[in-house]
Amino acid sequence: MRRVRKKEHIENYLKTSYRGDTLLGDVFIAHNALPELNFDEIDTSTEFLGKKINNPIMINAMTGGSDFSQEINKDLATLAKELGIPMAVGSETIALEDDDSVESFKVVREIVGPEGIVIANLSGIASVDEAKRAIEIVQGDAIQLHLNLAQELVMEEGDRDFRGVLKNIEEIAKNVDKPLIVKEVGFGISYVVGKRLYDAGVRYIDISGYGGTNFIEIENLRSHEVDFSELYSWGIPTAASLVQCRHLPDDARLIASGGIRNSIDIVKSLVLGADIAAVSGELLAYLVHGGYANAKDYLESNLYKLKVLMMLLGKGNIQELKKTEYKLTGKLKEII
Repeated sequence: MRRVRKKEHIENYLKTSYRGDTLLGDVFIAHNALPELNFDEIDTSTEFLGKKINNPIMINAMTGGSDFSQEINKDLATLAKELGIPMAVGSETIALEDDDSVESFKVVREIVGPEGIVIANLSGIASVDEAKRAIEIVQGDAIQLHLNLAQELVMEEGDRDFRGVLKNIEEIAKNVDKPLIVKEVGFGISYVVGKRLYDAGVRYIDISGYGGTNFIEIENLRSHEVDFSELYSWGIPTAASLVQCRHLPDDARLIASGGIRNSIDIVKSLVLGADIAAVSGELLAYLVHGGYANAKDYLESNLYKLKVLMMLLGKGNIQELKKTEYKLTGKLKEII
């Protein structure tokens, strides 16, 4: 069932038509006509999970568990290696249940190599032992636990009991010797939830806001019982989630995902307080529709434009970029 569902998720993502607003367009940053910089010396490297990465972006969790998924993961891992960026695998729950699925995840580390960053992935209800096994499969530098409440509720066969999830996350934070990332799957994390996660020992939060992959729509395309289309607009926009969660203690690290589609989205995410940005759905579409070369061109062109935008802002490195002044406008200003 999981194999079929994962394939349906990919197919249905490519069919989705609803596009929410991340509200990143409501973030104004000013042009600097006198940057006094050499474009060729602009440094886009940064540190993440204790390793240096070439660019402040990661390939976020997408898939795994089937031959089709394995081919996608091979291409994504190759991109991660060539561009020097981290990659998170899709949920490894299927690999814990089906040995035949393990290779579709292991292949990522095999391609990326020991110097790259690979992040394991499970649900927030996973046990400590399951978390350790998921890390072992991909030799993970960290583990990502996803919170997919909205998706499960729309999924006909989804979970309905969510008691004890926070306590479970706290147990994993205490008993797993790798960094723990908690992420939403496209509906955002508020400050209140972020603080509860922080107090439970979580130091990496992927806010995964509204405006990107919409799992209510994806699951609705699989459902034949109830029409959930009126809930497509549910969630905290990515920009609003970032602005809220940046008020967490200084040692909290934020990953911006949820509708990160281009270079200006990356820049504005970093300006709002993210340590790195993450892409998934948009990259998947480029890969499936146009192949590896198309996906590589998409990433490389946006990373080049990242440098262009840094030049236009007069910022020579990522730490300087994160200190850029900005103003909130429109609906985002009203929400905040």
